[in-house]
Amino acid sequence: MEFNWAYALSLLTNHDFWKATLTVIELSVLVWVLGIVFGFVLALAKQSKFKILSKGSSLYIWFFRSLPLLVLLVFIYNLPQIYPSSSVLLASPFISGLLAMALSEAAYIAEIHRGGLNSIAKGQIEAGKALGLKYTGIQRLIVIPQALRIALPTLGNEYVTIVKLTSLVSVISLTEILLVGQRLYTQNFLVMETMLAVAFYYVLIVTVFGWLMNWLEKRMDVSRKTPGLLQEKDPLLSDISNASISKRKEITSEQHGQYALEAIDIHKSYGDHEVLKGINLNVKWGEVISIIGPSGSGKTTFIRTLNGLEKLNHGTVNLLGHPFLKDQSITDESVQYKSQIIHVGMVFQSFNLFPHKTILENVMLAPQYHQLDTPMANKVIALAMLEKVGMKQHAKKYPHQLSGGQQQRVAIARALAMHPSVILFDEPTSALDPELVSEVLKVIEELAKEGLTMIIVTHEMNFAFKVSDRVVFMENGYVVANDSPANLLKSENSRLKNFIQKN
Repeated sequence: MEFNWAYALSLLTNHDFWKATLTVIELSVLVWVLGIVFGFVLALAKQSKFKILSKGSSLYIWFFRSLPLLVLLVFIYNLPQIYPSSSVLLASPFISGLLAMALSEAAYIAEIHRGGLNSIAKGQIEAGKALGLKYTGIQRLIVIPQALRIALPTLGNEYVTIVKLTSLVSVISLTEILLVGQRLYTQNFLVMETMLAVAFYYVLIVTVFGWLMNWLEKRMDVSRKTPGLLQEKDPLLSDISNASISKRKEITSEQHGQYALEAIDIHKSYGDHEVLKGINLNVKWGEVISIIGPSGSGKTTFIRTLNGLEKLNHGTVNLLGHPFLKDQSITDESVQYKSQIIHVGMVFQSFNLFPHKTILENVMLAPQYHQLDTPMANKVIALAMLEKVGMKQHAKKYPHQLSGGQQQRVAIARALAMHPSVILFDEPTSALDPELVSEVLKVIEELAKEGLTMIIVTHEMNFAFKVSDRVVFMENGYVVANDSPANLLKSENSRLKNFIQKN
């Protein structure tokens, strides 16, 4: 029996096939989009600290991944026999197929999203929290864009699977590509010719979608973007004069209370291991305090308790004369904390810039989110802070284009853009190559001269004793010494003297 090429080719212009192809495209795209949205909700719920949400999401994913799609299709399509009122929707094969496939696919896509969410560094979320972004803001501006970019290839692959699974909806009489083919070859028995045409339409859909996905991936891949230096005539600077930028370079903050920040009897434990054992520290306005000590002494844990990145087991943190954190009664979920966190800037050891945003967008993100001013004024502030740290020319670049020292200077500008009352530095130079350390320390030294209130955890002894009004020496979770640099250098404390000499 010869293959009928003429008939096979004629099917490429068959009206019923093209109509069925449009149905498959419509159904598969809707299932994919609904699956992505609902799947993301499931992924977030599964990671929730609320057990009812995490358990419920896990149960949903387990059940619908275990249930064959064919069974689900038949069940939903015949549901009006049990609940007649559902016939308003489910009498339509398209709606029944859409609902069944979306319910099933959401379970699979949720796990894809969870992989994307788990790949986002914890520091990204902490940076958003330190900038005062709420949970929804962190997800919308930081987590979701990065997670989607990571999950995009796998999500594209899942769409291909959905396209092929649409062939199953023929069991509920939805006229899709395979059903059209079946009807034709039962009439003329030209099975091979008809199935070749069926294959052509499926391959066509997947191929076009593949091209679109490749284009989208390239658009979202910031590593492919290499914008150059900002020029004075750049459109980014339109309507902004250098004079207006220079006017916004100074940092001022409202001063309330006797102290900018007070830490009272701070305790922090991880299980049975007590890291902080009753730390007290009062920080005056405009004071620069450096915290030094051996590794494991609790320096970083202490500074992270001051802005809620680590929960207190016991103790109180007052900010601008008001309660900010206290034991378990005022936490990072409390109104007092959320309303005041914008007054505390944070510069991390590992920069924690947002890789999917330009340098200017990184610095503008928090002022825009909190609506500190108009978009234009926020842009002026952001450029002014970048100019202050010597990074204005790099405003259009992405973090991956900068050196470690440059990234840390941008991180400082990002903190400054919120006009914080207190800035915390968590070992800002420890992740840098030795030759890049000086450029960051120079910026911090200039900020100290301007009278900013700063608490700096550092291993740079010369820097600490040069710029600080006070130096705090910690060891084994205690404050061993807390005095001016001059007095500490005269101290007879043998442990302190040995530490200073070795560093």
